[in-house]
Amino acid sequence: MSDVVALLHAGLLVSDLPRARAFYESVVGLQVFPDRPDLPYPGAWYDLGGGQQLHLMNLPNPDAGSVRPGHGGRDHHIALGVRSINALKARLDAAGVKYTASQSGRVALFCRDPDANTLEFVEIS
Repeated sequence: MSDVVALLHAGLLVSDLPRARAFYESVVGLQVFPDRPDLPYPGAWYDLGGGQQLHLMNLPNPDAGSVRPGHGGRDHHIALGVRSINALKARLDAAGVKYTASQSGRVALFCRDPDANTLEFVEIS
């Protein structure tokens, strides 16, 4: 039996923090977690509810030049629950963000942020 009981946060590397923040706040709709400590690099933390967070870290990405698969479900990714896939699709379409439907049959989609980090969004009730 594992002692692991929760995923507390996921960290993503970004090259342009203002651009990444615009995507995560305006397109995805996340709210900034205000109590990010004074770390030695720029970044932003987002509250996902239930004690979970997403951390953006403006640091060099050792994988920046790698070739990513066309479908995000075949790449390393994080999955976020959303109330409405259709509402998210409308925001992604308005922002010109490309996405693909999940190939699992679930109500879910994959897209990439401006730094090619893969995000999966799964509709939950």
